[in-house]
Amino acid sequence: MARDARVQSAIDNWSPRFIANGIDANDFQHVTARIERWDDWCQQWSVCGAMHARMGEQAEAERHYESAAYHYFHAAMAYHFGKYLFVNKPQELRAAHEQVVRLYQRALPYFEFPGEHVTIPYENGATLYGILRKPWHAPKPPVVILVPGLDSVKEELHTYGDDFLKRGMAVLAIDGPGQGEMEFEHPMRHDFEVPIKYAIDYLEQRNDVDASRVGMMGVSLGGYYAPRAAAFEPRVKAVIANAGGYNMEGHFDLLPQLTRDAFIARTHSTSEQEARAKLRSFDLNGVMQHITMPLLIIMGRLDRLIPPTDADRMLAEVGHNAELWMFEDGNHVNNNIVYKHRPQQADWMRSKLMRQE
Repeated sequence: MARDARVQSAIDNWSPRFIANGIDANDFQHVTARIERWDDWCQQWSVCGAMHARMGEQAEAERHYESAAYHYFHAAMAYHFGKYLFVNKPQELRAAHEQVVRLYQRALPYFEFPGEHVTIPYENGATLYGILRKPWHAPKPPVVILVPGLDSVKEELHTYGDDFLKRGMAVLAIDGPGQGEMEFEHPMRHDFEVPIKYAIDYLEQRNDVDASRVGMMGVSLGGYYAPRAAAFEPRVKAVIANAGGYNMEGHFDLLPQLTRDAFIARTHSTSEQEARAKLRSFDLNGVMQHITMPLLIIMGRLDRLIPPTDADRMLAEVGHNAELWMFEDGNHVNNNIVYKHRPQQADWMRSKLMRQE
């Protein structure tokens, strides 16, 4: 039987992202070798996640806490990448996502930089969920808010967070509307400054971080959300946008089917036509000029989801205090060359948030 085109597309295009964000390369080969039908994708990755979870439980029982963190994190990422685009079976997706949240929380106390799962008051009595981690060597550090994309979640941004933490900055990874723990009840919204307002309000209530020095870093759709929020939330002092689109509706037809299906699901639409109509407001036209804080735009010339020219347009419209890192060999989010931008972007953020230290 020929392999499902959706399975082959995921294998061909997403392996750099999986491996860069926590999937063991051998796990990737072993799991994908067993999958021929897209309907089996989530289940097979869940088998891998359950295997790592058992190893985590054994390590924890034996008080090998570093190993427990390692396996719980790998388990969470396996479940995540099983369900990340599996919107055709929402019940299976939700069950796998609950494992992502549960297993990552089991790892949190044991990481080199431990953290806490936090609840942030949101509008209309709702809750915005985040993961706050702090560097052990900084008593009241600045904070970088990490924003995932269309099919990522706060837990997937773990390795990004490590780079900032090693440089003395805390990180607050959040699930915004349409993402992770907010995916099921709250559709995506274009005005991401609203959830960011609530996130910074929350940080201002804590005495263990410096909420006067807040940065943002967003990837993929988060690379749209971050500059959009910064344009209208002056408490953000520096912002990084990696592979963000300028106008999300403008190139909808060029997206792979799996990504279009995810947009339908996470805008809570019933058709591509309805999703496209909602995405028209996801547009930075007239927005970029409001950004006054330092902005770093990161883009790969080989990006197959976002036209690299979107980055050029974003840069041109800011007009000042912005820079573009364009990588000729970079794919979407430059996951195939993480060594060229992840450590460097953390250095850039430190230079903007920690000048006085």
